[in-house]
Amino acid sequence: EHAILHLLYSRFFHKLLRDAGLVNSDEPFKRLLCQGMVLKDGAKMSKSKGNTVDPQAMIDQYGADTVRLFVIFAAPPEQSLEWNDAGVEGAYRFIKRLWSFSQSVGEDVREYNRRVKKDPSVVPDFTKAPNRTKAAWSEINEHAQQILNDYERQQFNTVAAGCMKIMNTLQRVLNVYEAGEEIEATDLWANFQAGTWATFTSIMLRLLNPIIPHVTHRLWQDLGYEGDIIDAPWPAVDESALVKDSIELVVQVNGKVRAKLEVPADADKDTLEQLAREEPNVQRFTEDKTVRKVIVIPGKLVNIVAN
Repeated sequence: EHAILHLLYSRFFHKLLRDAGLVNSDEPFKRLLCQGMVLKDGAKMSKSKGNTVDPQAMIDQYGADTVRLFVIFAAPPEQSLEWNDAGVEGAYRFIKRLWSFSQSVGEDVREYNRRVKKDPSVVPDFTKAPNRTKAAWSEINEHAQQILNDYERQQFNTVAAGCMKIMNTLQRVLNVYEAGEEIEATDLWANFQAGTWATFTSIMLRLLNPIIPHVTHRLWQDLGYEGDIIDAPWPAVDESALVKDSIELVVQVNGKVRAKLEVPADADKDTLEQLAREEPNVQRFTEDKTVRKVIVIPGKLVNIVAN
């Protein structure tokens, strides 16, 4: 609620300094982010209303990083944030998941970092990885690209959401290999398993560091990465990993989803229409009906209009 006056005062004083010859620019900043207020039970926190929350009590119970993560994740920074104790619990659970995952792969990561002291931007050749690991590398790069863009746009809540998606991807890959799946790739996987976990975890920690600096600093040191994480560069997005051989195509009949198909990424409209029409569940909803129109949006969906 003070944002307009704060903007007015800052510009007024800066132009005064300019006119006095003390600064040589017209505006006090190139970019301004005015953050929203924190609400409790739908109202602005106020001592007179008795609806304030002591952040120190939350920090003592959950740690400063948990409170930071909740505040950042709960709402876009320019909008009001509704304080919710359950949301703090959720942020705490995520940090515990991150810690637990890091301990699960910690032996491999530390061994790799002892043997190979590399720039964190140097990554294994994931084109030779088992299929699910290769798919995970693609997902991680997609999320990393979105996260880096959101940092630039100051959309920090979606940064946190993207990091949570990466955590889900990492946990899924860990579960696959702990369950002994993809047996045919075991020997190949063993050759660069440590490097894979070191790469995946390094990306995760660096993207999260501005949000939860204390936990990520500690894990970075415990896992044997060189230097301090605050001095590490941003992860570089592997553009080649973003190129997909296949995509998921949604098939609708009269606007309702009837199938999801894995199709070649470069398939043309005629091919997509044919694949959609041949899908058994689609045929079930179009039999004995006249197809009036087929709308094909390459890379997204096919909608069949029939009656």
